[in-house]
Amino acid sequence: MLLLNATDRLALALLLNRFGLTLALTAPGEIIPGSYWGESEAGLKADRLYARLDTPLHSVLHEASHFICMTPERRVGLDRDAGGGDSEESAVCYLQVVLAAELPDVGPQRLFADMDAWGYSFRLGNTRAWFERDAEDARAWLVGHGVIDAAGRVTGAVRV
Repeated sequence: MLLLNATDRLALALLLNRFGLTLALTAPGEIIPGSYWGESEAGLKADRLYARLDTPLHSVLHEASHFICMTPERRVGLDRDAGGGDSEESAVCYLQVVLAAELPDVGPQRLFADMDAWGYSFRLGNTRAWFERDAEDARAWLVGHGVIDAAGRVTGAVRV
């Protein structure tokens, strides 16, 4: 599992900043504010994404994707629970893979493996198969909301 301490945190912070998110590091052993899952999992409060150095990168990207994909109304009162329905959750999972491609030495293949190891569950059995063969609806959702362009690249825009 790729942890935050083994990534280019500056590149990650700059990527998150493109979407109006600030990466806030929490001290080792401290509770992560806004964490839905607890333990070392990333947390969201307003426009801050909290993580520790032992937070898995896939968790950071997943929570960032929630922030990007949620409605502006939910974003304003955000504290721990991103909410959203099934279509949005699929878009979040797709987007975290797209975001991984934006980071040096990460990329989709690494994220697929980490998502599978964490326990993400998809109809086709693994993250890569879902992303490549069963995620057209998630991709269309992201394009429709202006989060990615027709070529699948992030636009830097959040859902409006």
